[in-house]
Amino acid sequence: MDKRFFKLYNLTEEEAIAVLDTPQDKIEEDDSRYVAAAHLVNFNSENSIKALIRAIQNTDPSLDNRIVRRKSVETLGRLQAQAAIPVIRTCLADEDCYTVEIAVWSIGEIGCQDREILEEIAQLLDKPGQLYRVIIHTLAKLDYKPAVARIRNFIDAKDETIQSAAISAICRLSGDYKEMEKVAAFLEHSNVNARRGCIQDLIDARYYPAIPDIASCPVSLVFRLRAIRSLAETGIKEGILTFEAIQPSLEQVLRDHPHDLKLVHQYDQPPSIEFVIRELYHTDFGRCYLACKTLLDTYAIEAPEALLTTYAQEAHNDYGAHYHVIKLLGWLKYEAAYDLLIEALQNAAPQFQKSRAAAALALGEIGDKRAILRLQACLNSPIWDLKYASLMALLKLGDFSSYEIAAIDPDPLIRAKVAQISEKALFTVNP
Repeated sequence: MDKRFFKLYNLTEEEAIAVLDTPQDKIEEDDSRYVAAAHLVNFNSENSIKALIRAIQNTDPSLDNRIVRRKSVETLGRLQAQAAIPVIRTCLADEDCYTVEIAVWSIGEIGCQDREILEEIAQLLDKPGQLYRVIIHTLAKLDYKPAVARIRNFIDAKDETIQSAAISAICRLSGDYKEMEKVAAFLEHSNVNARRGCIQDLIDARYYPAIPDIASCPVSLVFRLRAIRSLAETGIKEGILTFEAIQPSLEQVLRDHPHDLKLVHQYDQPPSIEFVIRELYHTDFGRCYLACKTLLDTYAIEAPEALLTTYAQEAHNDYGAHYHVIKLLGWLKYEAAYDLLIEALQNAAPQFQKSRAAAALALGEIGDKRAILRLQACLNSPIWDLKYASLMALLKLGDFSSYEIAAIDPDPLIRAKVAQISEKALFTVNP
């Protein structure tokens, strides 16, 4: 599990346990039981697990304590703590639907084949007011086939994310995947949550035919890369897919050009450049990509100055807009942005991670060979998409020099890309 985003608290295990064990009404102003419960994900020990179990057993009805209980259940799930299943099971009867949801998810993460517990989870589908998507997903993950009849009641749910989960779960539990095309159809839904949810369902069902459609879905590339990478790993391992088969979709997502996406939004009238720039800050990336396309197609001359202005004002500190600005400067081949792109390439803040790969590709687009050494240095990074994007950019810049580090990279996709570049370099030198 990637824990880079969890290691944000300057607490030892003992300190976190002490804070978590403190009664809520005696907690000091600078302490947080919620933070302590979250931080213990870094300590998979008996002491941490026991402390998290004690936190769940504290049934003080205050909102603060309910939130701490939820986080404790979640952390135990992330730790895959088998010993915690009995206490997590008690949360399935909780009055708080969010606690129930996290308890179900946590049991799914830990793994459970106790049919009594699985039936108890399935019965939650008959209970009003529950968060059914996670329940359905967990029942499918744990392969509880007796739940099919209950799950079938949700294939026409008003909530598209529940519909998608239900159809996918029935396919998985029945072994009949004919209906999975209905799940893939949600990739073009106007609701961003429906698009994101169905991507997860396609991953869980290992529905490989959807890979090209996932690549073209207008959601953040984080969701699409995760999906294609996951499907590639399982498909290649099972001998169903090859690197060459998934490479076009993988690199399409990394390039992330709006012309390669099936956009689900449109403007009812020609927008001003000011309006389009503001759309780069939208939480629905479908709207962001429409804005990117408009800037490239309609405002290519004015766009660089407008992008640099919004970068200075806000985008430098907004990781969504930051990503789009960096990518657009590359597509616009704005050579004057070289220093800004190098800065983005080297920005190690976790929230700006996807901008680093975007900066690598943008440097390839503007064609400044000064970037070659900086891009080669990125091959030492532990971040796979930055390494892969750097290889793509180096290839764009015509660099076929040594990639010894990447050639022995632990990631098979990186190694496959390096092998391909090496073959091309050999062909270039000896046609």
